[in-house]
Order: sequence, then structure tokens, then C-alpha cells
Amino acid sequence: MKEANVQVKRRKKYKVTTNSNHKQPVFENVLDRQFDVDRADQVYVGDITYLWTQEGWLYLAVVIDLYSRKVVGWSMGSRMKAQLVCDALRMGIWPRRPKAGLIVHSDRGSQYASKDFRQLLKTHGFVVGMSRKGDCWDNAVAESFFGSLKQERVYWRDYQTRLEAQQDVLNYISMFYNSQRLHSYLGYMSPNQYEAEMVELKKAA
Repeated sequence: MKEANVQVKRRKKYKVTTNSNHKQPVFENVLDRQFDVDRADQVYVGDITYLWTQEGWLYLAVVIDLYSRKVVGWSMGSRMKAQLVCDALRMGIWPRRPKAGLIVHSDRGSQYASKDFRQLLKTHGFVVGMSRKGDCWDNAVAESFFGSLKQERVYWRDYQTRLEAQQDVLNYISMFYNSQRLHSYLGYMSPNQYEAEMVELKKAA
């Protein structure tokens, strides 16, 4: 490896992001791992991950539409507060205008159980769903996205600042993941292409 100038890519530090030991309300697992959805804006899943920079941790909250696996909302910050997940969901709501009855699924973290997040869901008439305690498979689609982000981009970077990391993640989501990355689940189309194709099919039907 030394002669070939090949290096091992090591995983970065581990940071716990889910604190389910809180006194806020928790909700039933409405989604129950039913990840196949037949229309857009029917089910969103949300989660938080972390990125290490030389300035400290950067937290990333995302919202994904299960229909197309598109990341419809995201938010980043140095603090893992309720505002992080609220801002990510608001970003998804603003352009897509999902109707009341949308299921919003997450883990049982204190941010998703917070009063601010619950009020945001109630205002729009959304249905709350949460994973079972300690079961990451109940939110497998969000976990899969984070795995792709880190393996394809983050683990190959050494971010000096949070701003540098934010810009790189923004580029990955908007310029690559949503618009170019092919998904076997979508018949090897990108999320944007899949949504566009389905719109055209419905028009032709």
C-alpha cells in the first residue's frame, strides 16, 4: 500500500444524536416500515446526523419524501436543537405544499418530540409517527441516505470550518443526490428524474 501510495480511509469520530430519554410525548410507529409509497408528499421521514469539522461538530437534519427518495428539506447548525428539525421541515413544506394527513416519521429524539416541532405538525394537520425505541431499521431510508452521504462525500473530506462542510453538503444534496444519483428503488433514476417521469405519465394517462 505504501509503494502504491494507497491509504486506508478511516471513519470519523462517533457522536450520539438521538436522546430518547426525555419527558416529552412519544408517538406510535404509524409508518411501521411501509417504505413503498405511491404518491408524492404522502410520507416524509426525518433524521439528524453529525459531521466533524476542525471547528467542531456540524449537525444536519434532513427530510426525505419516501415516494421519490428526494431530500426535500434540510438544515445545518452547530447546535442540535428543535429549530434544526423545524427548519428542515419548513424547507420541505414551503415549495411542495403537502396536504393535511401527511405522515412525518422520525426517531424518538428530543428534537422531534419537542413542543415546537409538534406544534408545527399540528398547524399543518400532519400525522406524527416515531420509530420504536432504539430501532434504526424503522427509519431505514433516512439512515441509508446518511450512509451514502458519508461514504460518497464526507469520509473523503477534511473540513476546516463548518461553512466549508455546509457548502459541500449542500452541493451533494442539490447538485448530485437529488439530480444525478441513480437509485435502484427508482428504476435507476435520480429522485428529480423520477418525479418528473411520474408527472408525465400521469398527464398521459
